[in-house]
Amino acid sequence: MLPWAEVSSLTEAEARARQLALLQLIAGAVMISFAAVFVRILDVPPTTSAFYRTLVGGIVLSSVMLAWRLPWRPDRSLVAVLFVAGLLFALDLAFWHRSILYLGPGLSTLLANFQVFVLALAGVFVFKETLRPSLAVGIALAFAGLLLIVGTDWTSLPVNYRRGVVLGLLTALCYGAYVLALRRARVTAGRAQTSPMGDVAIASLASAFFLLLIAAGTSESLAIPNLREAGLLLCYGLVTQVVGWVLISASLAKLPASRVGLVLLIQPTFAYLWDVVFFARAIATPEAVGAALALAGIYLGSRTRGV
Repeated sequence: MLPWAEVSSLTEAEARARQLALLQLIAGAVMISFAAVFVRILDVPPTTSAFYRTLVGGIVLSSVMLAWRLPWRPDRSLVAVLFVAGLLFALDLAFWHRSILYLGPGLSTLLANFQVFVLALAGVFVFKETLRPSLAVGIALAFAGLLLIVGTDWTSLPVNYRRGVVLGLLTALCYGAYVLALRRARVTAGRAQTSPMGDVAIASLASAFFLLLIAAGTSESLAIPNLREAGLLLCYGLVTQVVGWVLISASLAKLPASRVGLVLLIQPTFAYLWDVVFFARAIATPEAVGAALALAGIYLGSRTRGV
């Protein structure tokens, strides 16, 4: 529910619209929290699951645009930016899916959400925004939490665990760059009649293309072994790439940025919960404290100045 002080300053229609947007945001965040679970239970190589996620997402979103006759007439510069975005998202998923196999859904998703610091630091160093004190505190909390999770003796950790941590941080870097590329696409589009859904559709199809190249380069088969895997891959694409992100995108403009950042913490929090419930992950006290600190840091890093 929205706080009373906030509701009292809105009309009844606006309050209802915000309530609906909040429910959409929560539902979308819960749905994308299942992404790592799908990757873990799928019996296909990591690049394969990423390929079908983006392919299903791109085809469905393109079909929706055609059915709804949404305007989208891009020029070459916009398409070029979206192909760069597609490459970045392909790398993001390629790194993240491998990190999930090494670390499990919980920690891999937490590390991927370090992307908020990539965006925040890009704002400071690229777009010349003021460094907020909450950002500095958030970065310190997040990395203190990471230190508690992985420990101080890095070399004593299992090789695959170290690989998973590195891949998780690379995921955050690529995901943050992907979001910046989509932002650039919106700037490039200018006043042309284009749709953000069209941007995501083309970026998804471009990601599928680059993941196809990655699969060929790593000799991973894209063959679907049976109907069970086919159904899971279809659900993975629909639940995460389509429904989850459509719900989130539809709610963003109607809610305060600080609330969006807080609610989106549902994703890594629930990913940890699914890791415990579905895969019997044992969480020691230092890891639990570290995860809590990291989540607090991510929240502070995601807050917009002045909200």
